[in-house]
Amino acid sequence: MTRLAPPSRVFLTVVIPVHNEAATLAQVVHETVDALQAVAATALEAAAVDPFFFEIVAVDDGSGDQSFAILRRLQQEYPGILRVVQHIQNKGYGAALRTGIRCARGEIVVLMDADGQHSPRQIPHLLDHIPSYDMVVGARTANYQGHWYRNWGNRFYNRFASWLTSFQIDDLTSGFRAMRRTAVEHFLPLYPSGFSASLTATIAFLKAGYSVKFIPVEVHPRAAGQSKVRFLRDGSRFFTLILRMVMLYDPMRLFTPLSLCSLVLGVIVMTAGILNEGRFFFSNAAIMLFIAALFTYLMGLIAAQLVSSRIHYFGDESIRVFDAPAAVQPTTASESGDTTP
Repeated sequence: MTRLAPPSRVFLTVVIPVHNEAATLAQVVHETVDALQAVAATALEAAAVDPFFFEIVAVDDGSGDQSFAILRRLQQEYPGILRVVQHIQNKGYGAALRTGIRCARGEIVVLMDADGQHSPRQIPHLLDHIPSYDMVVGARTANYQGHWYRNWGNRFYNRFASWLTSFQIDDLTSGFRAMRRTAVEHFLPLYPSGFSASLTATIAFLKAGYSVKFIPVEVHPRAAGQSKVRFLRDGSRFFTLILRMVMLYDPMRLFTPLSLCSLVLGVIVMTAGILNEGRFFFSNAAIMLFIAALFTYLMGLIAAQLVSSRIHYFGDESIRVFDAPAAVQPTTASESGDTTP
């Protein structure tokens, strides 16, 4: 197998969080290196990038099996390509992503799992849309073989988050995604330590004005082990974090509907009172609902004012400016209809 020289300028970093993945880890690393070496060879031949180098950052998150030993052995096989980072204690999926992104040197960071569900051969499909987009998410296709309750939960969170962000979200929690490193570094302090890190990144990018694209990818069944995501425990955290992230960037998206609901209920109660009394009448319940609507809206305005005082990033680095018109291709005689010799 051809070995690439240690990178002096890294274009792509693949971050792989690892926790007790000894059964699949070696295969995932081998397939990732093979896939990226093929992409690198093609890019160099076509002079698409100059130069194209990549690295893999594997973060062992306090594994209790032989995962760390396997990574150290693989590091000898891929010197200059595989970098290994270790958490002495298990800190969580999101913490491993934070560490991997902080250690990344590539201009583009790709996140993928070590359980064999994500195919490294699909990484080029993500890269095709960067830098046009700041984040590209591999959305799991309809043939994804997950438990019915997890599929139902994912659809609910996708639709709920789509409504709150005013953007069509195809897969909120996908762990297979590519991002510009300079963009994601802004949000590392927001990354929770648990499995909701992917959710947090998606909503943060959208609400901060960055460009996000979802592309369909196929996800394979887990090669070994079981998912570490727990439906009830992590599902409740997902719901809370969705609300938290929207409050952090666009609180009026929550306060305005709540205020309108109180106002509508107040009008209904007032109308019922008038019909019941036969005269213009404000019941105590109607007054309380009107006051609740007013105070909810005012609280939303205060929250929006506090949010506006924070530093925001709106993806200005990825804006493309065209100062000159596109070159006009010369037309041939057959195209112009001129048959003069």
